[in-house]
Amino acid sequence: MPGGYRILPAHGLVYVEYEGFATLADARGLYGAYMADPERRPEQKQLINLARIDDWERDLVGLMQFQADAAAGIYVEERSMMMVIHAAPGPSMKLARHFVDAWSDVAGMVVTLQTDEAAALSILGLREESIAELLHSVA
Repeated sequence: MPGGYRILPAHGLVYVEYEGFATLADARGLYGAYMADPERRPEQKQLINLARIDDWERDLVGLMQFQADAAAGIYVEERSMMMVIHAAPGPSMKLARHFVDAWSDVAGMVVTLQTDEAAALSILGLREESIAELLHSVA
């Protein structure tokens, strides 16, 4: 699962993208790199793009554990947090629904699943119409 993230400080946002075959090992590695990043801030909104995955490792117990570990690392109880997940029909949508389910009962957590890039960006308060436009504007 090639993946990566970019912190966009001017937007208070971390953009995470996965493509290909999504594995828990790669997700944990990416999460570890983000947690060690000196630009990481607890108040950063999350934009997670799953639209380009072809399939994913169906270890639901492992996925739940990963989400619990991630929540312990990035969630701050005194603050609300926003996560927008962008997915396409097919495997990415199924994985995205697991993400939404894992976070939906966390108090103060606002999580939404979007299939339209412009809608996902609008929810985050951004004016760009596409993720490519957003990334180009901060390059």
